[in-house]
Amino acid sequence: MDLEIERKFLVRGDAWRAGEAGVLYRQGFFRVTDRIVVRVRIEGERAFLAVKVLIDAMTRREFTYAIPHGDAVELLNLCPHPPVEKYRYRRPFGGLTWEIDEFLGENEGLIVAEVELSSPNQEIVKPDWVGREVTDDPRYLNVNLAAEPYRRWVGESRNGS
Repeated sequence: MDLEIERKFLVRGDAWRAGEAGVLYRQGFFRVTDRIVVRVRIEGERAFLAVKVLIDAMTRREFTYAIPHGDAVELLNLCPHPPVEKYRYRRPFGGLTWEIDEFLGENEGLIVAEVELSSPNQEIVKPDWVGREVTDDPRYLNVNLAAEPYRRWVGESRNGS
């Protein structure tokens, strides 16, 4: 079991694009409770099953296991919502690795940067392309983006709702 401590930020501009190409991710979710989610992920040619247990907005316990690619495809087809698809890019900055997710499909237009920390109070230096922090906003959790995609709620806020 790993303890995942991460902060999430919106991304601005295109300066982050310089570097290696992204990897296509397809992931689906089974919500067990408000605090426990099972995630199925296909990451390039590899596949994983993870159980994530929410501790707080920044911290989760995570149990991750490699599974056969074919099993992951079948599990994705069983998920209650369409898979979340995105390209993930990794960019080193300030002694940490930033993961930038550029979402596709119903979440297109959303680009989020995550950085994993060794403790909740760890100081970070943010790249210029990092914008507003959204760690505490549950709408940006991938499990929630599967059930309520970004295009639905961003359109509502643009319309004054």
